Amino acid sequence: MGKKGKKEKKGRGAEKTAAKMEKKVSKRSRKEETFLYNELYVYNIRKDAWTKVDIPSPPPRRCAHQAVVVPQGGGQLWVFGGEFASPNGEQFYHYKDLWVLHLATKTWEQVKSTGGPSGRSGHRMVAWKRQLILFGGFHESTRDYIYYNDVYAFNLDTFTWSKLSPSGTGPTPRSGCQMSVTPQGGIIIYGGYSKQRVKKDVDKGTRHSDMFLLKPEDGREDKWVWTRMNPSGVRPTPRSGFSVAMAPNHQTLFFGGVCDEEEEESLAGEFFNDLYFYDATRNRWFEGQLKGPKSEKKKRRRGRREESEGGSKLACGGTGTQVPVEVVKEVVAEDGTVVTIKQVLAAPGSAGQPQSEDEDSLEEAGSPTPGPCPRSNAMLAVKHGVLYVYGGMFEAGDRQVTLSDLHCLDLHRMEAWKALVEMDPETQEWLEETDSEEDSEEVEGAEGGDEDEDEDSGEERGAEDG
Repeated sequence: MGKKGKKEKKGRGAEKTAAKMEKKVSKRSRKEETFLYNELYVYNIRKDAWTKVDIPSPPPRRCAHQAVVVPQGGGQLWVFGGEFASPNGEQFYHYKDLWVLHLATKTWEQVKSTGGPSGRSGHRMVAWKRQLILFGGFHESTRDYIYYNDVYAFNLDTFTWSKLSPSGTGPTPRSGCQMSVTPQGGIIIYGGYSKQRVKKDVDKGTRHSDMFLLKPEDGREDKWVWTRMNPSGVRPTPRSGFSVAMAPNHQTLFFGGVCDEEEEESLAGEFFNDLYFYDATRNRWFEGQLKGPKSEKKKRRRGRREESEGGSKLACGGTGTQVPVEVVKEVVAEDGTVVTIKQVLAAPGSAGQPQSEDEDSLEEAGSPTPGPCPRSNAMLAVKHGVLYVYGGMFEAGDRQVTLSDLHCLDLHRMEAWKALVEMDPETQEWLEETDSEEDSEEVEGAEGGDEDEDEDSGEERGAEDG
């Protein structure tokens, strides 16, 4: 994904309303552009290095899509949907195409199959047995918008779509939710975001915090049922833009996000970098608590609580009583603008999550690494019991900053974050608008868009209101 633009429809990766985005951007004295990508990168864990992989005929540039890896055929990466916006935001539309990257042969293939979901962004997709299960999302045109709560299945053997009609009361339409597969073979839907029109030109956003279980009824894969869940434990605070991965013990890991406070003429967000785990077997939430590195524990036993640098190793708390530490860093863009970023870090072993300010932080010069700063829409992956967190975005005042840092955390030890790639301030420049020729060039290269998106929106509306 690229930096969000002046007329971008979904400022926070499919979680901010267009009306609020327009009002907020109109008050800015400087201008942003939107850049979308279709590049493929591979991170080598042993070499600690990123490599760009150039494969011919990739999917068109996009963001807010879904990608799922399955073991079939020597390994496949499936990509569905998403959205396109030209640099100045004048051109915008949703995709409904399906692509597969064959990892063994390093070739892209567009899979054309009828009966699939309409064009959308912010949906969620998981691999379930030999199928891809897709839920929700939204579609927005110049005239209207719609949020979905439909469910589709794509058969990885026959390459065919089917729309599921689960019994029971399921989630209301939404985008940006958590979707994960349980060890028992069910699918969990949690949270998300939606908006509705309350009066002309005024929309009201909703951060959902409910949870549902979707599972086959009586073991039949052609018949599904929704069940409302009421998990116990310490739940995440309401938010959108959070990220999800599967932990080694089959628990669902939940990281970061943003809580937007919407008013008539403004939208401010509190960003998070806390960790939560959902145990489907016990139907219980747990807050991720870091223990702190062993060397720091020894310091605390010596009574060196005044040395707050030791606490800056953590992005979220553990169990203790040390005073929180505020880390401040200034990011200087190429245009000379200075953005001050702050983060309040809990000391090692302190209970609960840090009280973060709206403006995020980076590593303080000369201090240990505090871990990922608060952010939304980060990318997560778990490999060999280690959680990797890449990128995302946060806001400092009226500025949106796209991140490119990479951090990791050993989920078995749960001691401290390690910074693999620090954020480069030089990449955080504030870009000026370009002329319309570049916009036209971008749109011409984005084939496979949702040509009949308005028809799809009308067809789906009746089904989603129920």
